[in-house]
Amino acid sequence: MENGASVMMPETGMVLAAGLGTRMRPITDRMPKPLVPVAGRALVDYAIDRLEEAGVRRIVVNAHYKADMLAAHLHKRDSAAEIEISDEDDLLETGGGVLKALPRLGDLFYVVNSDVIWLDGKVSALKRLARFWDDATMDVVLLLQRTTTAVGYDGIGDFFLDPDAVPRRRGEREIAPYLFAGVQLMHRRVFAGIGERRFSLNRIYDRALEAGRLRAVLHDGEWYHVGTPEGLALTEDLLHYHRTER
Repeated sequence: MENGASVMMPETGMVLAAGLGTRMRPITDRMPKPLVPVAGRALVDYAIDRLEEAGVRRIVVNAHYKADMLAAHLHKRDSAAEIEISDEDDLLETGGGVLKALPRLGDLFYVVNSDVIWLDGKVSALKRLARFWDDATMDVVLLLQRTTTAVGYDGIGDFFLDPDAVPRRRGEREIAPYLFAGVQLMHRRVFAGIGERRFSLNRIYDRALEAGRLRAVLHDGEWYHVGTPEGLALTEDLLHYHRTER
């Protein structure tokens, strides 16, 4: 499902890369998780590649744990986009990290987790989010993934999705068919009036949901969560398989 309204193509995006990566230990004892190599490339580079391919011209990457290592890597990267570091002396969580970077982001911007890799279908997932966007009715659009096809994920889902693309959170005793894929399109207005420095993006989703301005798009390609050494090994095996099949 895609809207017929005029398409607003975002020119800014953010990569969330400030986490401690505790589940990826012992690998992250010596490097931040965004620099963990996956099939020969740093994990964070996959997210940046996708943003650049979607036409994003400015990318903000937040950093905390071993931030100097991450900054040095990004400085050496040959990028089409301007890349800026948002240093967090204290961890601000996902929502606080975006709020701190908000002055460097546009009105409409992507936010991507640094520990996910996805393969697109016929159309880029990021471009699908932009094509779906309707500024009159939306503040946030999430990319969802089927739990049954998610690699490196062992949870019970996050959302249900109705025919009008409106997501509903899983109840305490429910199992949901879709998980949040760590990829989203947001408008800065959804952060208006928030005074806290440290908070989760879940607060933003709840705010948009209560206002009837949260929507979701189902990913039509493959999706990998690289959060543990086991997930890393599985992802590398599958990416290698795809490359050898070409």
